[in-house]
Amino acid sequence: MISVVGHTAIDHISRVPRFPPVNGSINILDRKVYFGGGAANIAAGIARLNEPCTLISAVGGDFSGSDFEQWMERLGIVRKFYTLPGAHTATAFMFTDEAGDQITFFEWGASVAFEREEAPFLPFVHMATADPGFNVKVAERSEFATFDPGQDLHRYTKEQLDAILGTINVLFANQHEITGMEIILGTSREEIISRVPMVVITLGKEGSVLHEKGNSSRIPVFPVTMADPTGAGDAYRAGFLTAYHRGYGPLTACKIGTITASFAVESIGCQTNLPDWDQMEARYGKFFGSLLEPTRSK
Repeated sequence: MISVVGHTAIDHISRVPRFPPVNGSINILDRKVYFGGGAANIAAGIARLNEPCTLISAVGGDFSGSDFEQWMERLGIVRKFYTLPGAHTATAFMFTDEAGDQITFFEWGASVAFEREEAPFLPFVHMATADPGFNVKVAERSEFATFDPGQDLHRYTKEQLDAILGTINVLFANQHEITGMEIILGTSREEIISRVPMVVITLGKEGSVLHEKGNSSRIPVFPVTMADPTGAGDAYRAGFLTAYHRGYGPLTACKIGTITASFAVESIGCQTNLPDWDQMEARYGKFFGSLLEPTRSK
């Protein structure tokens, strides 16, 4: 089973014509509330692809009995939650302009619970946005671990990133996150890539790049009409992790990741348009050709 560690959150997604200057303001064109949180998004994506998944997260007293909880139950996600009854579930406020760029404000809420909890021992785990110290311990105690710093990158110290990079099997990052890691670590992108067996860097509409064993492979995006970029990276990771856990090689897993992400961006909200495996495979076949049987033993 795949385990995912990190935030469960409520997403407030707003569309604006452009970002205002400092001390300025701008009209909001549209605002809606969705299920979110990096780890919860990835867990939902894995579950929709018909792969068993456990979500290790933190929620507030507002989660029990909520529509969000019922949604996870329908998906069949196994939930191991740290609950803070007096807090509310983490909340993200995201603003997307007409160019597709995005600014996010994130309130941790109940996610502070990670700071005091003991990290579990896990055979196959992805660490999404969460408490850096908790993620370091998870990485050290897991058999196979993957990691993306996400929008919590600014919370990591050099020592924490060093510890995680020395332990994980796969690093996921977008172009902004990998640049941020270079700054925090005081090193080059090439050095970061050399420290991890596999590194996947997503480049938005330019696709993604897989770095493995000194080689690089470019994966193009599947062309769709984008409604909202929010959650594309999480959907990509869900596709990759599901495929890799099933025995597909890294390059095929990246292709499955990009196809999974193509569904997510067609609708507003991170969990509103995630594909099941058959839907993903049909679109994969149209773009990359027939999806062959896994070639790598689990």
